[in-house]
Amino acid sequence: MAQLNLAIVGHVDSGKSTLSGRLLHLLGRISKKEMHKNEKEAKSQGKGSFAYAWALDESVEERERGITMSVAVAYFDSKNYKVVVLDSPGHRDFVPNMISGATQADAAVLVVDGSHGAFEAGMKGGQTKEHAQIIKSFGVKQIIVAVNKMDVVGYSKDRFDEIKHTLGTFLWRSCRFENSSVCWVPLSAMENQNLVSAPSDDRLLSWYSGLCFLDAVDSLQPPKRESDKLLLMPICDVIKSSKGQVSACGKLQAGALQNGLKVRVMPSGELGTVRSLERDGSQSCSTATAGDNVAVTLQGIDDRHVMAGGVLCDPDVPVAFAKHLELNVQLLDGAKPLLVGSQLEFHIHHAKEAARVVKIASLLDPKTLKVAKRSPRCLLAKQVAVIEVVLQGPVCVVEYSMCRALGNVSLRALGNTVALGKVTRIIEKQK
Repeated sequence: MAQLNLAIVGHVDSGKSTLSGRLLHLLGRISKKEMHKNEKEAKSQGKGSFAYAWALDESVEERERGITMSVAVAYFDSKNYKVVVLDSPGHRDFVPNMISGATQADAAVLVVDGSHGAFEAGMKGGQTKEHAQIIKSFGVKQIIVAVNKMDVVGYSKDRFDEIKHTLGTFLWRSCRFENSSVCWVPLSAMENQNLVSAPSDDRLLSWYSGLCFLDAVDSLQPPKRESDKLLLMPICDVIKSSKGQVSACGKLQAGALQNGLKVRVMPSGELGTVRSLERDGSQSCSTATAGDNVAVTLQGIDDRHVMAGGVLCDPDVPVAFAKHLELNVQLLDGAKPLLVGSQLEFHIHHAKEAARVVKIASLLDPKTLKVAKRSPRCLLAKQVAVIEVVLQGPVCVVEYSMCRALGNVSLRALGNTVALGKVTRIIEKQK
């Protein structure tokens, strides 16, 4: 079966982790013993409704605060796919972590809270819009909108239609999702309605005859892989064992890996040899291809040279390490004007750096992307432009035309994502 990397995104408290945990439990990926333990611990802390979420929110701080803070990874098999679940944080403080998960996604589930007031809060100043824009900018074209907590509104068709109209208009007009690539699923994770089979509650069954959530996942089109291209794997995490072994973890964006293969580890430029590979969290394998999430144990290299934000690549074609870049960006709705000298937080794959705008080269027509005005004084909300940025420190980078995952960028300021875009030119490489 093909692998599908599925990002679960949405505003805080929309029920992302509960949906993921309930699904994993229904599919037998969480044992009764483990579920009983979570239920007991959740009740003891007065958080009984968090039991399913705790299957993914495992840290003490996440459980105390009742929110997801990092990207949790889990696995399940559907009829058509080996699914890698990337359960992303919804709180605005942890959007940088959500961005790290979005870079690995083939498709996404946008979870919204169907209850009155909560959906509106996610749309007005919340993370619903921000998350949708981020995943689209990272090349995700297929999305399932899971309208959760439908039990709270009595499985109201009017409420579902209202949400579909409001959010659907935004996804089409602002994010440019194709209507045919958006699947709408009403459900209740807590009451197990419409998750892995048709709903049993007559209030939902009376008007909804579409796909259940699991069938919606199976309806997604298989992602295209770039296995025939040169090796590229951004490193999202590093595991160091007590035996001195070091493993680089991440999604293999292009090319292939096999035991015994020599790889170059950037930004150090050092060579290492693949000692062993693990896929899907624990399955040993001798080869891995583009699209696989793998842990690559390396030998013949100092573990200090392997770091998150780095890249494994072909020994003969190292990726660039640079801090002066040309970007094609669009300012998001509500963003403050961007000026030469503006200070930003620059995010690319699993790396982030402080950045400064040093040039606004031109404004572009948003439809044709042709130059509409050269050297404008500032960039306003919703405008598209070519700009140059200089980062405080260099990052591993590839032009977007060569690799989407290593060329997509997001720019943030004061806790908000202000612009999304792509690297169009590497102006100066570090030696």
